Amino acid sequence: MSENVVSLFKTPPTSTNTPEDALPDKPRIPMWARSKKAMKAVRDVARHERTLKTVRLVARHSLYVIGGTRIVAKRAWDGRTASRYERMLRAAEVAGQYEVASEWEERGRQFRAARHQRRMDLLAAPQRIAKATLYGAATVTGVSLLLGFVLAIANEDVADILTPALAVVELVRWVVWIVSVVWGPLITLAPWLAMLALWGVGRNRQAAPQWALPARDRDSQGTPITPSIVVTAMRDLGVAALGKAIKEMGDVGAQMLSPIVIAGCGVEVDVHLPSGVSTEEIQNRRRKLAENLNRHEHEVFITIPPSPRTVRLWIADSGALDEPIGPSPLVTDPDTTANYKSGRAPWGQDLRGDAALVSLYQRMLLITGLSNQGKTASLRALALWLAFDPTVEFRIGDLKGVGDWAMFKGLASVLIQGPTDDHVLAVTEMVESGVREMNRRLLSSEKDFPPLVILIDEAQVAYGSGAIDGKKVPLGGSKATSRYFRAIKAIHDQGRAVNVTTWEGTQDPTNENLPKRSREGNHIRSSLVLGTESQARMAVGDAAIDGGAAPHKLRQGLDKGTVVVAGDGLKLAAGQTSVTVRTHYIDTDAAQEIADRAKARRDGVTTLAVADTETEERDALADILTVLGDNPRVFTQDVLKRLSVLSEDTYGAWTNSDLAQVLTDAGAKPYKSDGRMVVGRKHVARALANRDDDGSASAAS
Repeated sequence: MSENVVSLFKTPPTSTNTPEDALPDKPRIPMWARSKKAMKAVRDVARHERTLKTVRLVARHSLYVIGGTRIVAKRAWDGRTASRYERMLRAAEVAGQYEVASEWEERGRQFRAARHQRRMDLLAAPQRIAKATLYGAATVTGVSLLLGFVLAIANEDVADILTPALAVVELVRWVVWIVSVVWGPLITLAPWLAMLALWGVGRNRQAAPQWALPARDRDSQGTPITPSIVVTAMRDLGVAALGKAIKEMGDVGAQMLSPIVIAGCGVEVDVHLPSGVSTEEIQNRRRKLAENLNRHEHEVFITIPPSPRTVRLWIADSGALDEPIGPSPLVTDPDTTANYKSGRAPWGQDLRGDAALVSLYQRMLLITGLSNQGKTASLRALALWLAFDPTVEFRIGDLKGVGDWAMFKGLASVLIQGPTDDHVLAVTEMVESGVREMNRRLLSSEKDFPPLVILIDEAQVAYGSGAIDGKKVPLGGSKATSRYFRAIKAIHDQGRAVNVTTWEGTQDPTNENLPKRSREGNHIRSSLVLGTESQARMAVGDAAIDGGAAPHKLRQGLDKGTVVVAGDGLKLAAGQTSVTVRTHYIDTDAAQEIADRAKARRDGVTTLAVADTETEERDALADILTVLGDNPRVFTQDVLKRLSVLSEDTYGAWTNSDLAQVLTDAGAKPYKSDGRMVVGRKHVARALANRDDDGSASAAS
C-alpha cells in the first residue's frame, strides 16, 4: 500500500513520440481561477449597457401588457359596478364636502336601480328573442312568397314563385361558408389582437416601473403637468394621512385640485388637503414634491392661499427659469419717466410672467443676499428709475467703493465710495444729516417736501464697523450708542411722514450686521439667495417664510437677480405674503447711459464726495464755492445743508446768520431772487479772487 501511495507523488513518465512532447509542460490554470474568470466575464456581460437595455426593453413591453390588462379590468369593473360612485362619495366625505357626497350617493342609487332593471330585462330576453326570431322568419317567408308571386305573374312562370326564397337560402349558405373560412384564423389571431390592444393601453399610460422606462420617459423633462401627475406626486409625498386619503379616493384624487391654469412660464394649481394634513407638512417636503413632479426643487414654489387647508403650487416648465427675461424698459424706452408718488418702478417679472412694478412712495427698503448674487444691480435698477423724477434727491453711500454707483455723480447730492473707517464715518454723518433734515421738516409749517432717499449699499460694513469717532462714540453696532444704527432707526420711526426714506443693501444677514430693529423698520424687505432658513427669516420676516417664501432655496450662482419680496411695495394677491421677482439686469454701461438721460432732465446737481472727516480749520468761502457747483445761484438753506454734509463738525451748527455774516464780510452778500434768499456763484467767485492773502475774511473755526 505504501508503494501505491508513493507512486501517486511520482512524476509520470513523459512520452518521446513527438518533438512537442519533449517540450516542458505548460503551466496549468487552476480550476478555481478558471471559474473566477468565467464569473467575471458573466458579470461584465450582465452589467454591459446593451444587456441592461435589452433587459429593460423586454421587461418594459411585457409589463405594458400586464399594466394594460390591469387598467382595462379596472375600467370594466368600474363600468359594471358602483365602485366609481363609492370612491367619489368617500373623496367628498374626506374633503368635507357633504353636499357633493349626497349627490354622489344619489347617483349611485340611480345606477343600481338602472342595473337592476337591466338584469330583470335579461331574464325575459330569451322569450323576447324567440318571439322576434319567429316573427322575423315569418316576415321573410311572407315577403319572399309575395315577391315570388309577383315574379311568376310578370314572367308567366309558376317556378318563379320560389325564386326569392331560394335566393335567401343561397345567401345564408354563402354567409355560413364565409364565416367557416374566416372563423379559424380569427380565433387564432384574436388573442394576439387582444394582447396588442392591452399593450397599447399600457404603453399609453406608461404602465411599467420607472427603471424599465426609456431615459426620456424616466426623466419626463418638459412633460405637461396633468391632474393625475399632481395627485400621484402628492400621494407619494410620504405623508401617511394624505397617502391614505388619496388611495381611498382612487383615480378621483383630482377632486382635491382646482383647475390647472397657465401662469407665465409654468402652471398654477391649488390643492385642497384632506383632514389631518397640514400645509406645513407639504411645505417641508418641497424637494420631494418637485422630484415627484419630475422637476427640480427651484422649479416648484409652494405658497399658502386664503382658503384654509390649501396649498398653491406654481410649477415651472422644465428649464424655463434658466432663460433670461429680457431687457429692462429703462434700457429699451428712451422716453422713460418716473413719478415718486404715483409711479411704479419696472423691476422685472414675477413667476406668472406679469411685470413686477414697485411703488417706492414713502417706503423704507431693504435688500439682502449672499455676495455676488445681483444685490447692487437690483437696488441700482430702482434708483435709476427714480432718478427720472427730478424732485427726488439722492444721498448715496457705497461702502464697497468699486464704482458700482459712479454713474450717480451728477444725480446724487452726496456720493461716498469706499470701505474704510473714514468712509464709514462719512456715511454715518450723511445719514445723521438726513435725520436733521427730517427733524427740520417735522418742525416746519410746510406740508409738501421733496423726496429725500438716503441709500447705503454694503450697509453691513457700517453695522459691523468697530471704528469710533473723536468723542469715543462707536459708529457701528446695534446698541443705542451706535451712531449709524441710531440714525437709521430715527429715520425709520418718523422719516416716512416727511418723505425721508432709507434704502439699504446688505450681505449675508446676521443679528450683528443687520440688527432686528433695523431690518423690521423697512416697508419693503427683499432677499436674493441666502444660505439658511434662519437668514431668510431675518431678511423677509417670519410671516413671509411661513407663507411659502424661500430665498434659501434659490440656487447660488444660477438664480442671480431673483429676489423674494415681502411688503406692500408690490401688488400681492389676497392672502399672499411675498412674491418672487426675476429682476431685469442692467449692466454698468447701460446704467451709465440711463443715468445720462436722467441727468438731462435735471438742472444740474453738484455731487459731494465726502471721505476726509477730520476736524481742521477750513476755508469757508472756498467751501461755499465748492457746494455751489456750477449753479449760478443756490438757496441759502440748500447751501447750509451742503456745507453740513461737507463737514458736520465745522458747519453742522451754522445758521442763516452765520452764512450771511461770512458772505457779507467777503463782499458776496446773499440777495433775494423770486422772494427767497440765494447765494450767487459769480459774487462768491469774485470775492474769493479778490480777498486778502491772509484769508481772514473766509477762515472758519
